[in-house]
Amino acid sequence: MEIWIGRDGERHGPYKEDDVRQWLRSGQVSRDDLGWYEGLADWQPLSVLFADEVPVMPPPLGAAATPSALPSTTAAALEDYAGFWKRLAAYILDAIILYIPGTLIQKMMGGDVAEATMKQAQQAAPGDLHVLMAAMNQYYTTMLPAVLLITVITWLYFAFCESSAWQATPGKLALGIRVTDMQGARISLPRALGRYPAKYLSAIVLGIGFLMVGWTRRKQGLHDMIAGTLVLNGRASDFRPASTSAAGGGNTFSA
Repeated sequence: MEIWIGRDGERHGPYKEDDVRQWLRSGQVSRDDLGWYEGLADWQPLSVLFADEVPVMPPPLGAAATPSALPSTTAAALEDYAGFWKRLAAYILDAIILYIPGTLIQKMMGGDVAEATMKQAQQAAPGDLHVLMAAMNQYYTTMLPAVLLITVITWLYFAFCESSAWQATPGKLALGIRVTDMQGARISLPRALGRYPAKYLSAIVLGIGFLMVGWTRRKQGLHDMIAGTLVLNGRASDFRPASTSAAGGGNTFSA
């Protein structure tokens, strides 16, 4: 679980829960600092969220609380790489989304007629390999414009979505993952346009380029390494600066 910390009207993080607990025990964060995590209705003091980590004896009266400065980076989130199965599930969702316009394009560009013609040629000379090959060649020649159009649409779908403020396609967004550069920042459109064709290289080598996500240190596929990208857990909206609010007696912090 990732924890955001609110202090002096600013939001810091996200940080790993284990790190926050350790900082609370050591005094790096104050028991009065506010904390929030996804699913929590409102910000609450860390002493409430992690009551088991708060020292039983309060500090002496008059003692000044001097918590350490919080890390200014999101190193914890930058190391939270999305795994192979999560990325595969996101791709399947995107494939389902793209299937609808792809099917419509094929039908509008004569897909049904081309398929019927191919079947008729096969039925006219069953078992004839020459006829079969000629029928298939005719089918793919007819459908080439549709295939090229679908390929371009798919390319632009991934490129524009992953370089957008979402930093993710709808499939990735649904699974709560995002595409970033090596510093965890939003990627540019040119980089996103180069990342998608690099997937063909991942596929050409018997799909090993995709399987590399399962064993590389930063869970990068071959196309990630070529484009210089990471796929991280968490939606981009979770990492944008948020305004603060003093409502609720100072215990409310806008998430």
